[in-house]
Parts: sequence; structure tokens; C-alpha cells
Amino acid sequence: MAPIPVQETQAMIAGMSPHLDPEAYVFCTVAEAASGARLHDRALATFNEAEGQTLILPIAVASEAGFATDLPMRRITLAVHSALDGVGLTAAVATALAAACIPCNMVAAYHHDHAFVPASQAEKALTLLRSRARIAAAEMTKGTAP
Repeated sequence: MAPIPVQETQAMIAGMSPHLDPEAYVFCTVAEAASGARLHDRALATFNEAEGQTLILPIAVASEAGFATDLPMRRITLAVHSALDGVGLTAAVATALAAACIPCNMVAAYHHDHAFVPASQAEKALTLLRSRARIAAAEMTKGTAP
């Protein structure tokens, strides 16, 4: 049986249990989706926009395909199964990272949300998010959550 998605804001934040992927990724773009078709099986994710198709590729795959790899990103997966209509998890993550001057690109999927941060700041970001989760859990325990 699949876990029930968490919808309440503080519960999502408290339960986010962030995990750092050891792989480095880069965000790449191709003008037409057909151009990126040969990389779909090797891409972590793709997204079609009016300007072209975005591919999130492992850095080695991107390099091999001739894409720029000067901004390697690491993925932090938020292990909480957040509800698709849940409110506040992305904002809490982005706010915590922004306060520490850590850029992030959020990607939401069906089961989990993922924060992509510059590889050089990934460990710091992970520490901050784990701390944020602990604070939210403590607030829920004390009954002081907003």
C-alpha cells in the first residue's frame, strides 16, 4: 500500500528528511524536443517549454553530449511524500536556502520534491534543510506550529 501523501505544511517540512544524491547534474536545453530525444533515457528529467526542451543530465552525459558543464548541481530529495496540492514545502525550502544565499531550482514530481543546488554548496544546503526539518518537528511537538 502506498503511503498517504502529507498535505499539512508543518508536517511536510518536519518530515522532509532531505537526502543528497552523490551524482552531479546539469540543466541543459535543446531548441526542439526531437534534438534531445537521444538523451531521454539518460536524463533524470525533461520538461518542454516554449523556448525548447530542458534536460537534467548527469554531468558525464552532458559533457559527452557537448553541453556546458560549468554549473554542476546536486539534487537534494525531500523524502516526504508531499501531496500535489500541499502548500508551503517549496516555499520553506527556497526561503531557508535563500537566507543562506544558496540558489536552488525546485523540481516537483509525483512522490517527492527535489531541490537542485550548486554542487559547491550542496553539503551546506543539506545541513540547513535538516535543521529546518528538526525545527518544524520541534514546533509540532510543542504545539507552536503556525
